[in-house]
Amino acid sequence: MAGSSLTPTPHSIDISLTGRCNLKCTYCFYANEMTALTDLPTDKWLACFEELGRLNTMEVTLSGGEAFTRRDLFELIDGVIANRMRYSLLSNGTLITDQVLARFDEGKRRQRLNSIQISIDGSRAEIHDASRPKSFSRAVRGLRLLKEAGFPVTVRVTITKHNLHDLENIAALLLEDIGLPSFSTNDAIPMGSGCQNEAEVALDSHEQYEAMQIVGRLLERYPGRLNAQAGPQAKIQMYAEMEHARRTGEKTTRWGMGRLTACGCTFSKLAILHDGTIVPCNMLTERLGNITTDSVHEIWHTHPVLTAMRQRRFIPMQDVLGCADCEWAPYCNGSCPALPYTLYGDFNRANPHDCYRRFLQEVGHGVSA
Repeated sequence: MAGSSLTPTPHSIDISLTGRCNLKCTYCFYANEMTALTDLPTDKWLACFEELGRLNTMEVTLSGGEAFTRRDLFELIDGVIANRMRYSLLSNGTLITDQVLARFDEGKRRQRLNSIQISIDGSRAEIHDASRPKSFSRAVRGLRLLKEAGFPVTVRVTITKHNLHDLENIAALLLEDIGLPSFSTNDAIPMGSGCQNEAEVALDSHEQYEAMQIVGRLLERYPGRLNAQAGPQAKIQMYAEMEHARRTGEKTTRWGMGRLTACGCTFSKLAILHDGTIVPCNMLTERLGNITTDSVHEIWHTHPVLTAMRQRRFIPMQDVLGCADCEWAPYCNGSCPALPYTLYGDFNRANPHDCYRRFLQEVGHGVSA
């Protein structure tokens, strides 16, 4: 973001504890790394948590693969807690049972838990399972167990071609039937398995617009109960702000317009893959080092890739390759750099998946139409 400032040490770390997963989701962006890397053993992760504790990192998000496939998961959670950090978990929900939840009552595991996020991609099995094979009943069972036991539980819905027309039913399941206070959305992007299965899962521009309309109706029906940092819901606001700025000259202060300000993550967080590789984020897997051989503190402050990513915010959109002649350049921020890095090997490019000019050319009108 335009006003981002570097924290002295990473405030939070996204940690992929394992490449193992009991599902093969059609849009998994992490699938390529799963097959190429080897899981770190327990002692290496515990040593990593000790370093993060010395750095005063505040919180970690533990995921996979599927984090609950690690037999030592609770030993690792205890290692996080012992080093004065809070934690969250990302899960597909299928391995959560009463016996698993009972283990959170030991020590400070439950007190230090921020949230457990479950992925739900349909209101019924045939829709959810199209993206997350043979998992709907187990995922919903895990979600209900968490809710009934009073855990801080959240849900992420990834919008795809499979569930676009099921979004209203999904909202009813999550908010009315199960009784969650809210849920979040994003959409499948062409990375990892999603890149291989793009035609099958990723929304085209017309479907993006339809998703925006559906989400808009849901926001009217359930005010404040849907949230998003990416995908159709986030684009509703972003595109509307771009239209408003172009029409009136009043630029939003929510994010920096006209420069590559998208993604402020490198000012406050990092990610670690399951073999210990340190990367800017788990979607932008430029190798910065490895926790078994390199200092996180030194990488945070001196690595040239992170320095370059933090300097993106000074690059005018009109200087970005492919954007010089775009009438929307003064109102754009380039969006997430992970996809252009995946496609072109360059994070100083605009994200084509979120390009408003492309959206207008393909749909024929703006979000206000």
